[in-house]
Parts: sequence; structure tokens; C-alpha cells
Amino acid sequence: MDSALLLLRFVTGLLVAGHGVQKISFRLGGKGLAGGVEEFRQDGFRGGRLTALAAGGTQAGAGLLLAAGALTPLAGAGVMGVMTVALTVKRPHGLWVQNDGYEYPLLLIAVPAALVLAGPGAWSLDSRLGATPWPAWLSTGCLALGLASGLLTRLLLHRTPSPATTPRNAS
Repeated sequence: MDSALLLLRFVTGLLVAGHGVQKISFRLGGKGLAGGVEEFRQDGFRGGRLTALAAGGTQAGAGLLLAAGALTPLAGAGVMGVMTVALTVKRPHGLWVQNDGYEYPLLLIAVPAALVLAGPGAWSLDSRLGATPWPAWLSTGCLALGLASGLLTRLLLHRTPSPATTPRNAS
């Protein structure tokens, strides 16, 4: 079981961290901070550099913490929050990733949620520091925090298209 948790944490955490690095730098094929800002603008978000830095920094930091099994409930909440925002952006395209759907963000919400509930396993920093098992109230609270932070971010930072910019249906 511990080796399975390590594999799940490590792969998921490093993929999320890499995605964050791409948002704010030219590393790993990223388009730099300007590219991250443009991505958020195209998705209808305001906030520019601060939004891109917050998202990319959260993904990089929470992803690395998750991979190491350090502060796992908080790391899971961070990943879940950012990926909840991504899910809301991709939701209109349907489920499947072939159509730019929310399949991948949903997976990157479910895996950290499962790790928060199951714990990081014996081969983790949390375990080595004697921080596990986490109390159920903390794990549950972090799950709620992750989802709520993503939904709140969407609510506060996403622009509603104005009627002047919304395409009209041709009749």
C-alpha cells in the first residue's frame, strides 16, 4: 500500500508542479509569465500577472509538497483549488480531453482528494515527522477548502462576457 501511495503522490505531484512551472517560466516548454497571463486572459480571468503567479506558484508548491508527502492535506487542498478552477473553465467543452474537456482536471482533483483521505503513506515526510495520521476533521476541512477556494476564485476573478462582446446568433 505504501508503495502505491508513493507512486500516486510522486507522479501526480510532479505533473502538477511541472504544469505550474510552465505557467510562470520558460522551463519545461512554458511560455513564460507573459504566456501564463495571456492564457488566463483568454480564459476570461482578470488579475493579469498576479493571477498567473498565484496559480503557477500554487501548482508548483503544492505539487512538490504532494510529491514529497509533506503537509499532505494542505498540499491536496492547493492542487484541488487550482484544478477546480481549470475544471470550471473546461466544463463547457464536455468531459473528454479530446474536446478540451475537464477529464484531466477532474482526475487532478480526485487523486489529491484520495491522498488526503488515505494519508500519504509511510514513505512520506509527514510520516517521517510523525504528523500522520491526520485528524479526520483536518482532512475533511482541507477537502472543503480546496474545492471552495477554486469556486471562489472563479467567482471573484472570472469576467462575465458583456453583451457587446458576446457573438449574436445569426437568424
